[in-house]
Amino acid sequence: MSSQRVFALPRQQSLLLPAVINPFVQDTKLTKADRIKCVLLGIFLVPLRAILASLVLMVTWTVAFIITFNHPLKGAVEPMTGWRRFMCRRVMAALGRTYYFCLGFRVVVKGKQVSSSEAPILAVAPHSTFFDGIVCIVAGLPSTVSRVENLATPIFGRLVRCLQPVLVSRKDPDSRKNTIQEIDSRAKSGGRWPQVLIFPEGTCTNRSCLITFKQGAFIPGVPVQPVLMRYPNKLVSVSAGINESTCVTDCPACITCRRILLLLTLCQLYTTVEIEFLPPHIPTEEEKKSPALFACRVRATMAKALGVPVTDHTYEDCRLMISAGEMMLPMEAGLVEFTKISRKLNLKWDSVRKELEGFATMASSCKGGRISIEEFAKFLKLPVNPALEELFALFDRNGDGTIDFREYVIGVTILCRPANTQDVLQMAFQLFDIDEDGKITREEFTSLLRSALGVSDLNMAKLFKEIDADGSGFITFSEFQAFATTHPEYAKLFTTYLELQRYQAIQEGMPDDLELGGQTSSGEKQEDSSSDKKED
Repeated sequence: MSSQRVFALPRQQSLLLPAVINPFVQDTKLTKADRIKCVLLGIFLVPLRAILASLVLMVTWTVAFIITFNHPLKGAVEPMTGWRRFMCRRVMAALGRTYYFCLGFRVVVKGKQVSSSEAPILAVAPHSTFFDGIVCIVAGLPSTVSRVENLATPIFGRLVRCLQPVLVSRKDPDSRKNTIQEIDSRAKSGGRWPQVLIFPEGTCTNRSCLITFKQGAFIPGVPVQPVLMRYPNKLVSVSAGINESTCVTDCPACITCRRILLLLTLCQLYTTVEIEFLPPHIPTEEEKKSPALFACRVRATMAKALGVPVTDHTYEDCRLMISAGEMMLPMEAGLVEFTKISRKLNLKWDSVRKELEGFATMASSCKGGRISIEEFAKFLKLPVNPALEELFALFDRNGDGTIDFREYVIGVTILCRPANTQDVLQMAFQLFDIDEDGKITREEFTSLLRSALGVSDLNMAKLFKEIDADGSGFITFSEFQAFATTHPEYAKLFTTYLELQRYQAIQEGMPDDLELGGQTSSGEKQEDSSSDKKED
């Protein structure tokens, strides 16, 4: 009778794959008709619109210079009043609309924007392109959150100053705390400050879903007015990241994407953008105490109005995706829904990035960034055997016969690291240490692996050398423990092997009692399944 017992483990729903696998990449295919249309229209529209937009921009910069002249941006900053505020809210807003009109934008506004005293914060989503700045014009130039570096940008830096932004500095370690305090101060100013407009997603997406909202807009615990953005035009609706191939949406490093997006937009007869103001979301006492809950409920309201799903991706996923590309993996391989994974498994970004490096070592030769059981065995320097097959089945959450990076992170954290306890390692070391002299010789090491897991002499030599860090010719417990810490898969493989041996002994001890054997399997299944669960 076979000793293998691979069970279909029940997976908690919260760790299943998201509705949208990759919200950061947009595949755009231009048909031949699209190309011809862009060329014919672009011959006339691009130079005309470029000239008109440049003229309007020159006038706008001049007005912005007058408004911000001798007006402080740092320190004890006060909101603009009098003629400055009038020119900012009226003249600059009118010039901004004219600028976007010259670029071919047709703005459709739905709903009603409330005053600053009714909803001090505007939460705008989805954020997909630099053209989303048009919402600032429509909203009457509210304050925004901006990097300090943006103030030094030629021409546009002066325009940003008119918004009196909440400034964020990457060089200042206290920047995040100061930013939250400033947002809180303006939001509770009783209408003295204009509304604060925030893109809570924190990065650009392809508009197929709403990713995790950052909590900055919701920490003050004041009413928030959700604002939706839609681009119903066929071409522009997929223009974030246009590259005739796969491209990160509006990727900061990809200047080519921005140029193509701008050029393609100028080539259209018009570009429609819909901006819809939803009713303000007034937080409950529970939401005031939990910014994460507040953000989640506002996101749910916006997703329902947009008719799109929500996922737990965040900007850290975008960073992991870029890291995956640098490691010669498909960029999608780095997507793990970082918010959910970090919260449930208590993982930091650096830890996940380190796991990605380990996964890349296994998957570097695989197409698609997914590893099969053969690659898994090759990485562990072990043959495919029942213990390895069961371990692989535990990792393979969707049962497709491969392991992707998301499954690997969950498996290593939930299955393998808990098996790396002192007691398990001591028991494993003692099994290898046949003569009980406190060290494992090559002969002791190869004897057990050959009989237990069927490892070849060549692979055993490589594995022994890797564990024997000081090259002394034997393995001490400290070396054994250090290796198990950096290679947690081996600890789970060992416990799985012991469970299989126990299961086989039970089956051989009661060969005719099938019903009892089935109950044993069920009991062990329940035990294994518990290792795959964490509190939601």
